Amino acid sequence: MRNMIEEQLRYPIGHFQLPETITEDLISEWIQTLEALPAKLTALVKNLSSEQLDTPYRSGGWTIRQLIHHLADSHHHSYTRFKWALTEDRPVIKAYEEKDWSNLIDAQTAPIELSLEYLKTLHAKMVFLLRGLSEEELKRVYIHPDGFVEVTIAENIGKYAWHGRHHFAHIEGLLKRENWV
Repeated sequence: MRNMIEEQLRYPIGHFQLPETITEDLISEWIQTLEALPAKLTALVKNLSSEQLDTPYRSGGWTIRQLIHHLADSHHHSYTRFKWALTEDRPVIKAYEEKDWSNLIDAQTAPIELSLEYLKTLHAKMVFLLRGLSEEELKRVYIHPDGFVEVTIAENIGKYAWHGRHHFAHIEGLLKRENWV
């Protein structure tokens, strides 16, 4: 029972599931999700106190502040991966140690407005880029160094739409459990 509760807290919307077929409509839906994330996230956390921001979303998990800064860091990497895949032939991307990044001083103490504003601008650029891609460009790939797996641009759009919803759900779940909403 405890493992089920822990799994629900860790993956409140479930694990990312890549559909067998990625349709134009699905890509459009994912891009809309990416476009909406910065405003939704800002609205969700704008009235939280510093103490609330420094509350972990689960035992042993990141704080709300760390989650927000992680979203900015991670989606920055995603944007760069899109660019690499579009400009290089099957590039092997550089992975990063997200847990170590979340322990740096900026992720632990910086005002969340820095990452919220960054996400707003980053997602505007990302959405503009993604909406302009051709069917052929959506098939371009990068290689992830963990297992040397090929990832298409279309798949990466889905992964990061899920990623934003995933961490949004972490924060929203904590706010509901603590009656902060």
